[in-house]
Amino acid sequence: MIRAQKITGFRRREIIWSYLFISIPVLGFLIFGLAPIVSSFVLSFMDWDMVSPAKWNGAQNYKEMLLDEKFYKSLYNTLYLLIGIPIGMFFSLLIAILMNRKLKGISFLRTIYYIPVISPIIAVALLWQWILNNDYGLINDWIYEIFGIQGPNWLGDPHWVKPSFIIMGLWGGIGGTMVLYLAGLQGIASDYYEAATVDGANRWHLFRHITFPLLSPIHFFVIVMGIIGTFQSFSQMYIMATDGGPEYSGATIVFYIFNEAFKYFNMGYASAVAWVLGIIIFIITLIQFKLSKRWVYND
Repeated sequence: MIRAQKITGFRRREIIWSYLFISIPVLGFLIFGLAPIVSSFVLSFMDWDMVSPAKWNGAQNYKEMLLDEKFYKSLYNTLYLLIGIPIGMFFSLLIAILMNRKLKGISFLRTIYYIPVISPIIAVALLWQWILNNDYGLINDWIYEIFGIQGPNWLGDPHWVKPSFIIMGLWGGIGGTMVLYLAGLQGIASDYYEAATVDGANRWHLFRHITFPLLSPIHFFVIVMGIIGTFQSFSQMYIMATDGGPEYSGATIVFYIFNEAFKYFNMGYASAVAWVLGIIIFIITLIQFKLSKRWVYND
């Protein structure tokens, strides 16, 4: 029988210090991560207004959610905003291809495209609230000067609120996705293009059969993070769409949760909706990972 050797001296102190360093993030996760998750799950089965003691009500919160029209409306609005993901990917890839050139001043142009990504979201929302204003907004002024017609009421018409958010999201998100595509383009070996060119491939063939497939890991990352980010969108809607906008057309699912929790103080109900949102995101992400084996190319 082999006896376990007793650890002493420097090795013992090294192990103790390693556990001490590891304990800091572990405790942080347990206190600020796991504990709130467990608490919110328990709270989703309770009725609590943050003032009175919490009362157990079973699955009542989930039953009310299934009967609440605003829940379905906010979920539909969130799903509608997913349209912006493929549009943003298209323009980001197009700009990345244009920026992937050795030209004088190209670094400055890349920086210009990236500035919206690092801009404060509150300032950006206020800026776009002015740009999209029905009376004196910049976009409607351009529409009137070019076409001679009155532009739409972007933030006041239920049919135009969500497209307004998509336009704003494209302006703010294209730069970040462009950087990812630019890094991917620069990581593709030139041997692929040289071999294909020798075989008579033109630019479209090079893009379709080499560039686009080899960028599939970035496509996958952008889609996954884009869907998660869209389901978690809140700040723009809170600032630009008062009370969820006309006919609740500007409310996302997180906006709905925020209102229920901190406006109406239905913390138990809000926790139930939050858990449903988490399950939806988990299922969609799991499906994406399962399907990724069919189309994501790993070099």
